[in-house]
Amino acid sequence: MDELSERKEPFFFLVNFLMNDVRIFTHNDIENKALLIDFHNVRNVNYQHKAIPDFEWKSFPQTLENYKKGFGLVKENLRKGNSYLTNYTTTTEIQTNLSLEDIFRFSKAKYKVLVPDEFVFFSPETFVEIVDNKIFTHPMKGTIDAEIEDAEKILKNDPKEKAEHYTVVDLLRNDLSMVADSVQVKEFQRIDYIKTKQKNLLAMSSEIEGEIKPEFKNKIGTILQKLLPAGSILGAPKPKTLEIILAAEQFDRGFYTGIAGFFDGKNLDSCVMIRFIEKENDKLFFKSGGGITHQSDLVSEYEEMKNKIYVPIY
Repeated sequence: MDELSERKEPFFFLVNFLMNDVRIFTHNDIENKALLIDFHNVRNVNYQHKAIPDFEWKSFPQTLENYKKGFGLVKENLRKGNSYLTNYTTTTEIQTNLSLEDIFRFSKAKYKVLVPDEFVFFSPETFVEIVDNKIFTHPMKGTIDAEIEDAEKILKNDPKEKAEHYTVVDLLRNDLSMVADSVQVKEFQRIDYIKTKQKNLLAMSSEIEGEIKPEFKNKIGTILQKLLPAGSILGAPKPKTLEIILAAEQFDRGFYTGIAGFFDGKNLDSCVMIRFIEKENDKLFFKSGGGITHQSDLVSEYEEMKNKIYVPIY
């Protein structure tokens, strides 16, 4: 990545959660559709105006009792002070008459990628952007059912959601400071509306920016290596929280909660690979979860995990 960015050569990339699988796609790969991409600054798919199909959608989340096992381990580590925010996720089998490509083509999201016969994601969450040697990140933490009365007010003032959001903003501000100077929070607790066929949600985001330090200019790979895994889908402190996640979660995240991005020869746009559906042995699995803090309660977190099992097709 450093070599390509120093040569100002465009490329697309995927980095998995544990950073041990990195895939680079050149201009030719993108043109030849080795994967399908729909970002605001790169797209290699032509949409035909087809009616959105009536589709079946069933999900089979793990039981509350089963979810409680990993949740309990996370809470025990929080109680001991080993972490103060842990992003705990699970995998849920889904059944639908939509193919992965259908989901890619018909879903509406800021960032969409299809890796044929492997996975699709439709993410609303930016990781980092680099524009004219400025770096920006947009941590998204905190969601609520949009139909609840006074949902925005409740979300902004809920003690647990506030603690989670403050923690991630502070973590990412510190992360950016490793590669940037003059880091500051530019927008705090912005509320975004996410529309889906299953349930409409409100999500809370903030924006942090800084000036890339001279030694990191044109070094996309080195910058990402410093910043990953993304704090919003890991927690804090990072090293110990990663240990907790690996012990608590009973599946391999793979590319879920990793990073996808496009460098256009000058600027970078990247996202966190959430809202993620993976194909395994001809079955489909949706991966979802949320941040756990001292104030989290079992039932609320279990419901949040289930709320995120949706496709933005409407």
